[in-house]
Amino acid sequence: MDNSEASDEALCARVAAGDERAFDQLVERYQARAYRTAWLVLRDADEARDLSQEAFVRLYLSAGRFRGEARFSTWFHRILINLCLDHRRKWRVWREKVEPAEEIERFPAPEPDPVDVLGREQAARALWDAVAHLSPKQRAALVLMVQEGLETREIAAVLRMSEATVRVHLHRAVAALRKRLGPDRSPG
Repeated sequence: MDNSEASDEALCARVAAGDERAFDQLVERYQARAYRTAWLVLRDADEARDLSQEAFVRLYLSAGRFRGEARFSTWFHRILINLCLDHRRKWRVWREKVEPAEEIERFPAPEPDPVDVLGREQAARALWDAVAHLSPKQRAALVLMVQEGLETREIAAVLRMSEATVRVHLHRAVAALRKRLGPDRSPG
């Protein structure tokens, strides 16, 4: 089987056996997502870069412990999110800054209306400001659901909590965003 066709789980087993190319393939598949997820949780580009790289180091060192009880992506996200949450707990620093728009993936229209662009940027800034005020676990659960498209059971596996607790964190996160943004700019 060609490396590009190998499953993540098969590649992880090969990494455990010392296959450098398999590790490179996993890094290639997950690097952008890992950085984006870390950035959404941490809201700091340098920290996100460092911790997403650290997650790959941990993946490399612990690949032999992956048992396949969950999908590889769930296992890897658990490593990444735990690193991010541990980092936040260690430093207890919550920065309320909005990164430049180029940090967020965008697909602009050929000729955007400046008023529309300004409105979207202000709405995004308000949303990220509100997200920055969520608890670390609420933010992590929300990012995993919205950005990574994980289901409640997968988020529960990543965060090592019950599905009911994940639903509570998500419910409280949405309620806090609605309260902070007001009825006219609430998400969903």
